[in-house]
Amino acid sequence: MTDLDRLAAEKYVLLTTFRKDGRAVSTPVWAVRDGDALAVWTVSDSGKVKRIRRDGRVTVAPCDVRGRPHGEAVPAHATISDQESTRRIRGLLKHKYRLIGRLSLLGSRLRRGEGGTVGLRIVLDGPAPGHD
Repeated sequence: MTDLDRLAAEKYVLLTTFRKDGRAVSTPVWAVRDGDALAVWTVSDSGKVKRIRRDGRVTVAPCDVRGRPHGEAVPAHATISDQESTRRIRGLLKHKYRLIGRLSLLGSRLRRGEGGTVGLRIVLDGPAPGHD
């Protein structure tokens, strides 16, 4: 099982972004597999989106709902999805998280509108050269 498989199977992953001064900011988020990447969904004007816009370097680790990790963090690179990709990510989340996912996404859309949230696509870094 690959890191991507393991992380995609988790209910929550700890997404860590980095401030300009290098300090880490970690947030537990829902995650779903999106082809060769993980995808998450968040509020468009959140701090993590601002940090990813400036620097896409992130780490992801399996965690519980409170953000307590229970596995090793994996380095990755995050990008902000366009509206079409965000819609696809919402659909993947609805499928994985079933009723609670549908209700959360609906509530968010009613509160913030269609553009109030955005998908993030997270591609795990490959192994360092010379490692298997």
